[in-house]
Amino acid sequence: MTLDRTFVGRVYRDERYYEVGREKIREFAEAVGDPHPAFTDPAAAQALGRPDVIAPPTFPIVLSMRAESAAVLDPRLGFDFSRVVHREQRFAYARPVRAGDRLTVTVTITRADTVGGNDLVEFDSEIRTTGGELVCTTTTSLVSRAPGDETETP
Repeated sequence: MTLDRTFVGRVYRDERYYEVGREKIREFAEAVGDPHPAFTDPAAAQALGRPDVIAPPTFPIVLSMRAESAAVLDPRLGFDFSRVVHREQRFAYARPVRAGDRLTVTVTITRADTVGGNDLVEFDSEIRTTGGELVCTTTTSLVSRAPGDETETP
C-alpha cells in the first residue's frame, strides 16, 4: 500500500453536528482523570464566568477523530490504520467547549509523507458552532508504522 500524497489539501466535513451534553463532559473528564469542578458543576463553571459546565481541554478530540476517520479509512489514501500510532495532538482555543454547544468539524489533510519507511499523516481541524463561531482548532499527527517494525513485549 503506497501513501497517496495528492490527498494533501483535501477537506472532509462531518455534516452531522455534535451536541455537547453535561453527561458527555463528565464522562470524558472522568476518563482522562481530571477532577476540575468546572467540568461537572454548573455553579463552579459560572464562578469562572462560564454559562454552563465546560469541557476538558482535550475534549475536541472526540469530534476531530470522528471527521479524521473519513480520511484515514479511505483506501485510496493508502494509510494502513491497523498500524497507527498517535504521534501528536495540539489544540488552540477561541473559547472553551461548553455544555449545550452544537459543534461541527472540518478536517484538512495538511501532510502525507513517508519518513524512515513509516507513513505520516497530519490533519488540521476547525471546530465551530452550527452558527459558524470558531471554538477550537486542532492539529493531529498519526504515524502508520512500516511493516516489520514490530516491538515485542515481554
